[in-house]
Amino acid sequence: MSIDLMDPIAYEVVRNRLLAITEEMRIALQSVSGSPTVTEATDFFTGLYLPDGSFATMGHQVTHEAAPVGTFIRHLQRRKTVDIREGDMFIGNDPYVGALHQNDVQMAAPIFRDGEIVAWAGVMAHETDVGGMDFASWSPKAREVYQEGLRIPAVKLVDRGELREDVLELIVTASRLPEALGLDIRAFIATLNVANARLQNLMDRQTAEFVMATMRRMIDETEQQTRERLRLMPDGKVHVRDFLEHDGHSNTLYRIDLVLTKTGDHLLFDFGDSSPQSPGFINATRAGLMGGITGGLIPTLGFGIPWNEGLLRPVEIAAPDGLICTATHPAPVGSATVETIWVVTNVVCRALSLLLAASEEFSDRAQAVSSGTMATLNMGGVNQFGERFGLHLLDPLAGGSGAYTSRDGIDAGGPPAVPIPSIADVETNEQKSPLLYLYRRLRADTGGAGTRRGGASAEIAVTVHGVERAEALIMTHGAEVPNSVGLLGGHPGSVVRQHFGRGALENGYPDRLPHDLGEMAGTWEDLGPKPGRRTITTKDVFGVSWQGGGGVGDPILRDPMEVLADVSSGIVTEQQAESVYGVVLVGDMVDPEATERRRLEIRRERLGADPQTQDSDSEEGLPFGPSLNLFRGDAGWEVRSRAGAVLSVGSTRWREGALHRDFDLDGLHSDLTMSAFYCPLSGDLLAVDVH
Repeated sequence: MSIDLMDPIAYEVVRNRLLAITEEMRIALQSVSGSPTVTEATDFFTGLYLPDGSFATMGHQVTHEAAPVGTFIRHLQRRKTVDIREGDMFIGNDPYVGALHQNDVQMAAPIFRDGEIVAWAGVMAHETDVGGMDFASWSPKAREVYQEGLRIPAVKLVDRGELREDVLELIVTASRLPEALGLDIRAFIATLNVANARLQNLMDRQTAEFVMATMRRMIDETEQQTRERLRLMPDGKVHVRDFLEHDGHSNTLYRIDLVLTKTGDHLLFDFGDSSPQSPGFINATRAGLMGGITGGLIPTLGFGIPWNEGLLRPVEIAAPDGLICTATHPAPVGSATVETIWVVTNVVCRALSLLLAASEEFSDRAQAVSSGTMATLNMGGVNQFGERFGLHLLDPLAGGSGAYTSRDGIDAGGPPAVPIPSIADVETNEQKSPLLYLYRRLRADTGGAGTRRGGASAEIAVTVHGVERAEALIMTHGAEVPNSVGLLGGHPGSVVRQHFGRGALENGYPDRLPHDLGEMAGTWEDLGPKPGRRTITTKDVFGVSWQGGGGVGDPILRDPMEVLADVSSGIVTEQQAESVYGVVLVGDMVDPEATERRRLEIRRERLGADPQTQDSDSEEGLPFGPSLNLFRGDAGWEVRSRAGAVLSVGSTRWREGALHRDFDLDGLHSDLTMSAFYCPLSGDLLAVDVH
C-alpha cells in the first residue's frame, strides 16, 4: 500500500494501537515474572518489528536492547537450517549473535497472516544466573567466553505452539536458579502470545497490508524528523573519550574513543582508536557496540520523536574487529552491559550533547554525562528455608543524572538508557532475599558542580539477615575514573566509593549510623573496582555510593540562592558551597559581600593574577554554553569568551587559546590526569577534561 494513499485517521488509530500492544506486552511480562529485576527494576525490553528486523515500536525500559533484538531476528532469517513457521518462538542469549551479554535472554516470535510473516514481536530481560564459573554469570577471572555461562545462539523453544520442554529443561538446568529462570521464560512466552493475539485482532479490523504499511510509515516519519533535526544542527567533528579500569585480571586502563562526524543529515560514529580487546570480561561484541550507541542516541537525539528504527537510519558506524567494543570470539564478554557498553553510551551522549550545545535550535537539550557507571552487586547462597536464592541488585540505577544547559540534573535520576528508571523498594528486596538495609539515601557532594548542578547519587549500606552468610560478587568501573564528566566547565560527578567492614556489626546494630562508615566498629577496607567474590556475614557491612551526574558551566556562576537551597536540602555541604561554588553562608543566609570576595579569590587562584573587567561583546554570537560564543567570520569559525578573549580563529579548537592547568586527584587511576581550561581574562572555567 502506498503511504501517500493511506487514510490518515486510520493510520493514527493503527499507530496508537501498535504502541498500546507494546505496552500490553510490558504488562504481561511484569504480571507473570516473579523476578524483582523485571517486576520492580524494569530491566527488560519489549517491541514490535518489521519482517526485516527493523523495530517499529519499543517500550520505555532499556533502550540498549532495541537494535540487538533486531540483530537476533535477522540472524534467524539468515539461517537456512531452521524453518520459521506459524506458532514458533525462538530463544537466544549469545553476544556473538545478537545479545548484549549472556544474562540478557531474548525471545522473538514471527507474526503470520495468510501464511506470510507480517511482523515480529521481541522481548528481553536480565536473568540473575545462566550458569558459568561464578554465581550470577559475572566471572571476573574468565579468560574466554566458554567460562561465562550457557550461550544459546538461536533455538526454537516453541514449535508451532507447543513448548519444547526438553529445550527448556536444558536451558534452566545450566542455572543456579532454575525456577526463577524458567518462570521468566514462561513470562516471555506469555508476552509474545499477547503480542500475537493483539496483532491478529488488529488485522481482523484492518488488513495485514495496512498494519505493515503503518509500521513502515512510522519508521519513515521518524527517519524524516531525525534528518530534519540533524540538518538544523551545525556540521562538524567531535572527538571524545571515556575510560574504564580493571579487566578482572589487572588494573589496566581501557579507552573508548569516539570521533563523531556530522554532515548534513548523516552521523558517522568512528570508534577506530579505542583500545584493543581485553583478556578479561569487560569486552563488548559488535552487537553490544550497537546497543551502546542505541542506548545513548535514542534518548539524547530522539526527544519529541517517536522511538523506532528511523532514529538509526542516518547513522553509520566505523569500527574494526578486535577492539574492546568489537571483541572477537572467544573473548569473554560477561560484564559488557555495565562496562564497555555503558561507556560507549557515555561517549555517544557526550558527543551528541556537544553538537546540541553548538545548535541555536537545541542548545537547551545539551546534557552532561549521567550516572557514568553501574556498580554491580550480586548476592547468592542458601536462604533461611534451605533454598537457593539470588539477587541482582539494581539500586545502582539511582546514580545522578547529568545537568542540562537549562536546568539541574535529577538526584538519583539514573542513566539515559533507562528512560523510566525504577528500583525495587527496600522492603521488596528484603522480602525476596536475606538482605538487610542499614540505609538507602542520597549522598551529599556527589553531583558534579556547575552553573547547573549534576544530580546527586544515592548510596546504600547492607548486610545479610536470617542466614549466617551469603556470597557477594562486587564489581564496577568508575572507582578510579570520573565517567560522569561535566559539560562546558561543569565538574564531573563523583566516582564510585565501595567499602567493606569486616566485623562492623560485632556489637549489634548501632543506634545511629555515621555519615562515613569507616567510623563504625570493625576492620574497614576501601575496595577497588573489581574486588570480585566476597563472603558477607551478619557481622559485616558493605557500603557503596555511585557516580553523580556531571555539571554544566562554571560553578562560581551559579546563583548563590540555588547553592543555599542545595545546602539546606543536604545535597551540597557548606564546605563545598564555599570551596567550589564560592558561596559563603552565615547560618541559613548567604553573605553576599563575603561571597563576592570568595569568588574573586577563586578567579585569582585560577589566573595567578587579578581578573580583567568583563566587557560584554556588542556583536551577537551563537551561545556555546554560559561562557563561550561562536562567531562566523571571514576566516571561518571564531570562539570568544564572554569576557571578549579570542580563543581560536579558523576553527572551534578554543582550548588552544585558553589558560590550561593540570592537576592530579587522590584516587584517580595512575594513567589519568585532569585538566582545567580557563578564560585568560576573566578566569571563567570553560572545561574540565579527564585524559
